[in-house]
Amino acid sequence: MAKKYVFGVDVGGTTVKIGYFDLDGNLIDKWEIITRTENGGENIIPDIAGSIMVKMRQSDIDIKEVAGVGMGVPGPVTEDGTVLVAVNLGWNKFNPNEQLSELLGVPVKTGNDANVAALGEQWKGGGQGYSNIVAVTLGTGVGGGVIVNGKIVAGSNGAGGEIGHMHLEDEETEECGCHGYGCLEQYASATGIVRLAKKKLADSSKESSLRDIEISAKAIWDAVKEKDELAMEVAEIYGKYLGKGLAITAAVVNPDIFVIGGGVSKAGTVLIDYMQPYFEKYAFQGTKNARFVLATLGNDAGIYGAARMMLE
Repeated sequence: MAKKYVFGVDVGGTTVKIGYFDLDGNLIDKWEIITRTENGGENIIPDIAGSIMVKMRQSDIDIKEVAGVGMGVPGPVTEDGTVLVAVNLGWNKFNPNEQLSELLGVPVKTGNDANVAALGEQWKGGGQGYSNIVAVTLGTGVGGGVIVNGKIVAGSNGAGGEIGHMHLEDEETEECGCHGYGCLEQYASATGIVRLAKKKLADSSKESSLRDIEISAKAIWDAVKEKDELAMEVAEIYGKYLGKGLAITAAVVNPDIFVIGGGVSKAGTVLIDYMQPYFEKYAFQGTKNARFVLATLGNDAGIYGAARMMLE
């Protein structure tokens, strides 16, 4: 029986997103289940297997028609699919490939969620048509995924693409979540830009609409669009850090295109407008031609990329 379908799974700390696709990458259906993280996350893989089997019965899909299951997880993943640690899931040196493959009877591939989402954007999203991309996720933290010649660059133990933790600022006194100091994430994430704004408000006497509201990344960019002078100064600082970080990344990877996603990217192209001049200022000559676009797959990037892994 010919293969017709592939499943993509994006495992998060709260929910697991699952979708199934035809072999051309068309999404046929998607759904979510709760991530049960108790007892070291022992229920997560059986729950995924059970949910996929229910969907197959409902959709009259024979297991022989399934090419396999791709899966993205929040943690470093080795080449054989071992998750070294996934704190949000309770996993430690656990190989989900083996368990899920045994339960379903199909091949399984697992990768780091940011890398997998990058592959999704390269395949069917903002990076479509390009073989070399860096996907940047600007959310609570800063994540990254590197695709070279259409393949994920995961590194020796799956930590490749962690651009959020490159060191940019020697004078930083506050600790990053990684226990380092001066990481890109401390400035370019949603929490980072809020921190920059609060510092600017404390150091400046300028009037600003930000003084009268609860500050969020969205509020800051909204104020920028309204030409709030103080907010624009914050955006300038933000753009400098992000532009410098991406210039460093470009010197190593030399991508065709950067695909910017995550909650902060909802600000739109104004974010790129503040970042790109600094990228061009700091970038090595041979990398300055990199393009910048916004991600298009949103929360579905992970399931697209996971499915793509099984079709390589």
